[in-house]
Amino acid sequence: MLLLAAITAGAQTPAYRAPRTPDGHPDLNGIWQVLNTANWDLQDHSAGPGPLFQLGAQGAMPPGLGVVEGDQIPYLPEAAAKKKENFTHRLDLDPEVRCYLPGVPRATYMPYPFQIVQSEKYMFFAYEYAGATRNINMDAFKKAPIDSWMGWSNGRWEGDTLVVDVTALNDQTWFDRAGDFHSDALHVVERYTPRSPETMRYEATIEDPKVFSRPWKMSMLLYRVQDDHVKLLEFKCVEFVEELMYGHLRKKTAK
Repeated sequence: MLLLAAITAGAQTPAYRAPRTPDGHPDLNGIWQVLNTANWDLQDHSAGPGPLFQLGAQGAMPPGLGVVEGDQIPYLPEAAAKKKENFTHRLDLDPEVRCYLPGVPRATYMPYPFQIVQSEKYMFFAYEYAGATRNINMDAFKKAPIDSWMGWSNGRWEGDTLVVDVTALNDQTWFDRAGDFHSDALHVVERYTPRSPETMRYEATIEDPKVFSRPWKMSMLLYRVQDDHVKLLEFKCVEFVEELMYGHLRKKTAK
């Protein structure tokens, strides 16, 4: 029995302990990015055509495994119908098409990197897409002054896990290109847990009683970008959508 116990103990992988900042918390500083297709669809999905057939394979949807626990998003009946309508008209309705700020949690798993800058009282998240940013308040809990695209974030540590409570999100963002959406009652609790020098587990619990019958959760891995001379670049996409949004307002020349 002692020999079996020794073999079992030796086979167990020790829990990863991340490098620490001067205040003793895990060091999450760095540039991170997902390697999944959650931005196309949070649930399991096959490859499929995009909304513009003229783009051919360039605009096609890649296949991907879902990131939702149980692969089911618990929509209320009316909300499920709206999700289908959103997908049908996604070229006109998806906020990403118009370069709107992505909101939480979508900013995390868009196909663009983001950077975490960590201090004792604040965590600053900078996203490449649309120049989105978030200040995570790590001091005493503060109530949101107003609703906004990226919401209001209060953070705390639970062991080695950074827990971020996000409220005051407006209803103008989607979760993905498949039309998954929410209302202004959205409440998101994020969890960031280091699991190796190069990876971090991301979990987001979603609660919105106006749209969903119960809370639900998504989870995925974040990967630290290791390329030489890595840095966050600019993707100011507004200039690419000006014609789409305002072209119809151009004054026409009289014949």
